[in-house]
Amino acid sequence: MRSWPTGTGVAIVVFVSAGGAWAQTRAAAKAAAPDRTWHLARTPWGDPDLQETWSTEDLRDIPYERPEEFAGRALLTDEEFAARRAQADRAASRAQSGFANASKTRTFRQTSLIIDGDGRYPRLTPNALQRFRITDIGTYGEGPFLGPEDFNLYDRCITRGVVGSLLPVAYGNGLRIFQTPSAVIIQYEMVHETRVIPLDGRPHVGARITLYMGDPRGHWDGDTLVVETTNFTNKTSVGRNGYGPHHSQALHLVERFTRVSQEQIDYRVLVNDPETWTRPFTMAFPLTTHQGYQLLPYECHEGNLMLVQALSGARAEDRADAEAIKSGRPANPRTPMWEAPEGVQVPR
Repeated sequence: MRSWPTGTGVAIVVFVSAGGAWAQTRAAAKAAAPDRTWHLARTPWGDPDLQETWSTEDLRDIPYERPEEFAGRALLTDEEFAARRAQADRAASRAQSGFANASKTRTFRQTSLIIDGDGRYPRLTPNALQRFRITDIGTYGEGPFLGPEDFNLYDRCITRGVVGSLLPVAYGNGLRIFQTPSAVIIQYEMVHETRVIPLDGRPHVGARITLYMGDPRGHWDGDTLVVETTNFTNKTSVGRNGYGPHHSQALHLVERFTRVSQEQIDYRVLVNDPETWTRPFTMAFPLTTHQGYQLLPYECHEGNLMLVQALSGARAEDRADAEAIKSGRPANPRTPMWEAPEGVQVPR
């Protein structure tokens, strides 16, 4: 068993299967006992070897926040797990590409990716509610979209942020880890960002320097890679593809990477930003391997016609609204595709 602290004085206890915490493959019987033939490989200089192409493809059927029906439970019951696995099997039988779960090979019991408290994002602070802007949700908002600056950084192919680069989305969920004696390098598939994480004990850069992906520093805690990241801008968020309320420059992330089998790393991140959320919170999930998975070039800027199309569409809506008002008719309402956080009054 493994006990995960929740930050509330209560521990969530989960059973560890062959794939580490939470895991059960579709061949559930094979996941019932630990793989005693596996031994943690090490680099030539003695660090745990994390080098592999990993993915969060297997997690797309796990909600980020815990649904009310699973309140108080970190794991599905046997019956609920069987239903999730059956649904995954049906999706796989229909899959024609990575967009449709073709790369998904495992099903997990987690009820949510946020594991502590009530399994949901904490409430936003009054400060965060006041600084929320429509650009925080980009094309999921209702505009007005007057120029590129009115779009999220992901819309503009700039960044998805540290956590947003790992959370499972519709496609592009791969990452590759490289190691040297003095650094760990993580290359993300979507938006093709690369983080270089020094291991040599150097201090963080000065407080006046801020970066979209922050300034990471790593060290080994036994066989676990611990990465502490500070010096963030206030232009990204901790959500799907970097959408949602922006965190502040006070954001402090502590990530832990523990390889638990040939095919899995247990990942967890403690998110702490007292200027944005009323308490710290933890996300945890497995990173898994997939046979034949490759990180291909992600030519986002080169093929980003979305901004051109969205801006031209917005101008067409403006012309239609002007014509409606001129004719004495009301303008068409513009409804956001994304629900703003409780307490947020989205500026118009």
